[in-house]
Amino acid sequence: MCGIAGQLGGADARVGPMIHALTHRGPDGIRIEEKAGAALAHARLSIIDLEGGWQPLHAAGSTVVGNGEIYNYVELAEEHQLKGDLATGSDFEPFLHLYAREGEAAFARLRGMYAFCLIGADGKNWLARDPFGIKPLYIMEHDAGLAFASEPRAFFAAGLMAPTLDPAAAQELLAFNYTLGAGTMFQGLRRLAPGEIVEVRNGRIVSGWRQRWLPKNPRIPAKAGTQADSPKTLDGQSHSNGPMGPGFRRDERGLLDHLDAVLEDSVRVHQRSDVPYGLFLSGGIDSTAIATLMARLNERPVTTFTCGFDAPDAKDERAGAERVARALNLDWRETQFGEADFWRILPQVAWALDDPTADYATLPTWKLAEAAKGSITMVLTGEGGDELFGGYGRYRRALRPAWLGGRPAEPRPDDPALLAKWRAEAKPPPGLTPLQQAQWADIATWLPNDLLLKLDRCLMAHGLEGRTPFLDPQVAAFAFPLPDRLKVRGRHGKWILRKWLERACPAAEPWAHKQGFTVPVEAWIAPRAADIAGRIGKVEAVRKVMAPDAAQRIFRSDTAGQRWPLLFYAVWSLIHLEGADRQAALAQVVGPVG
Repeated sequence: MCGIAGQLGGADARVGPMIHALTHRGPDGIRIEEKAGAALAHARLSIIDLEGGWQPLHAAGSTVVGNGEIYNYVELAEEHQLKGDLATGSDFEPFLHLYAREGEAAFARLRGMYAFCLIGADGKNWLARDPFGIKPLYIMEHDAGLAFASEPRAFFAAGLMAPTLDPAAAQELLAFNYTLGAGTMFQGLRRLAPGEIVEVRNGRIVSGWRQRWLPKNPRIPAKAGTQADSPKTLDGQSHSNGPMGPGFRRDERGLLDHLDAVLEDSVRVHQRSDVPYGLFLSGGIDSTAIATLMARLNERPVTTFTCGFDAPDAKDERAGAERVARALNLDWRETQFGEADFWRILPQVAWALDDPTADYATLPTWKLAEAAKGSITMVLTGEGGDELFGGYGRYRRALRPAWLGGRPAEPRPDDPALLAKWRAEAKPPPGLTPLQQAQWADIATWLPNDLLLKLDRCLMAHGLEGRTPFLDPQVAAFAFPLPDRLKVRGRHGKWILRKWLERACPAAEPWAHKQGFTVPVEAWIAPRAADIAGRIGKVEAVRKVMAPDAAQRIFRSDTAGQRWPLLFYAVWSLIHLEGADRQAALAQVVGPVG
């Protein structure tokens, strides 16, 4: 996990300021390299091969500078008999040797989270981002070539562009809590789309394609059987073909064994690390599933962190997390989040999210990263479980008829044009069920531009690497094609995952009603709402997206749900558009705090 920056189409000394703006992503050291037609820079957070894994990395005549991890580097080296060719233990080196043999076909062999620039021995220059969009990559074309970096702040620090607001993107942020597509909040700056791979020649993009997050022919872990003994079926039918391979019957024992093997394999490769690691344990189904497998795979107690909220009537699953921790013999560490944390962390999160999401889950994620820093360097999390296994309540509503309260699993902005744009970004391929269409839409929009963005920025600000075992091509190949009935049944989402957890960790009480994850931001904003109302309309970026009196009304009336996004946006804009100090930005919007 690192920060990268560079330029293609001409060496440029400005990569120095670019990479120094990203030192929080790579606190272990910086390396810069200039070569004909390119300048590459890397700020390293050492995770694998602490001594030999420095970048830019050279092998087989090619050079790579990357952010993230290639989890199947061990298998790639074994399957393609590369061990005698490897000079380091870096997870990126086997890919360079494969590229020398296969060219661009080697991209499809990668299993991991990554954003990288490859200078090939064949003279081709590539920029690539992993299929789920776990790792970020931003690009801009200018007179001297194409610049790229892990975060927008790098371009501003180098003077390559000014932070000029795109008002349309700001409207999207306030409507959805994230921005859509490849655009960003800054005019002239775009992000590589999830799975996008582009060739750059003479500083310009000349070709590219999108790589699938759902593989056509997934490889099933060897542990998984092809036949099961029990005639009992989970969905009432047998299947001779499908994502599990020919001859696999989806009966209860066989399917649950297969899910166990797929999840264990993913957690196993996601644990590959030369530094201490742990888990963010919420008490929900997803993180508990990962905790169960980590406990199985590790001899020592796994270090876990749970955040609870110190506010009246706040939803809190610490009791469930503690129960699971005791059952699995985890090293469980609890942290509390209260009103003082809210006002302290808000401007810190606004600074970290230079590409913003107004998701209030950023706040406890930041607090967990604070708690974990110093004891671990890498952490596993449960992002992706809801999207792949059908966990959200909106999925269940989408499957109901309208007369029972059913409605599409899509946002409901006031502006029909914004909804039309969201639908265009979320459009699924033909042939999917209604539930799969909703899952696809979330994987295309909400997941990369909200949840994964939140995870990347909040952890990287603390020099931590976050890994997401559910967002793995083998897990996706198992989960996404499952019949709807194995994902949503009655009032339960993630039905098959709960069924597996029922036998793997009964202490999780997987069929019990879960409280959900809600940060009580309104309870903390309400006492200051009147003061904020007198200030919010004076913020320039707010005035560009709504009339000042409209902004004031949101804080003067009891408008639950609208105050937090607008407050966050105002503080964010003062930091990133006007260059304000973090605490000064908060005070300008809220008044004196603490």
